[in-house]
Amino acid sequence: MLWAMVASILGGTLLLAGIPKLRDRDGLLAVVKGYRLLPDRMERAVAVTLPFVEVLVGAALILGVAAGWAAAGAALLFTAFAAGLTANLARGRRDLDCGCFAFSAHEVPRIGWFHAVRAASFAAAAFVLAATGSAEIAPLERLIGAASGLLVVLAVVAIVQIKAVVHVGRRPVDDYLTSASIKLRAVSTESRYGS
Repeated sequence: MLWAMVASILGGTLLLAGIPKLRDRDGLLAVVKGYRLLPDRMERAVAVTLPFVEVLVGAALILGVAAGWAAAGAALLFTAFAAGLTANLARGRRDLDCGCFAFSAHEVPRIGWFHAVRAASFAAAAFVLAATGSAEIAPLERLIGAASGLLVVLAVVAIVQIKAVVHVGRRPVDDYLTSASIKLRAVSTESRYGS
């Protein structure tokens, strides 16, 4: 059951990463080019094939289809992601869109060591899955493990979404309204006390 749970966490992560990329090929190509690791022709090939590979491997992990091969594929994908992130961080290039799940349209894209460590951790987990293999798991155990793994993924997604909206310790005024709020207070103070 643990194998199925870990496989579902990795598979769910790959599905969350791959599905948005299917809809934004130009965004993905820009991200791949931004890493400056591949020749032009390979950049295009990666941008075209990566989303399909992520979705295929993710679904195979969740469903337990060709489980050993899917785990090995996930290990290779996450290792490549960790290597690309680490290479750019080592070169001091942090102002990149990670390209992990969705593309930053409104925020300044920025990668950090967190991204590289996360990808390396997923790679290590996938390597363990590939090495141990998915011995015959009873269908009910596979279902419970997959459901548990997907619940973990959904919980993490929910926490990330809530964290994006709720900022503990910050005033409820949006950042772009802060300067307008300060100006209004200044005008109000001037009119109240006359200047």
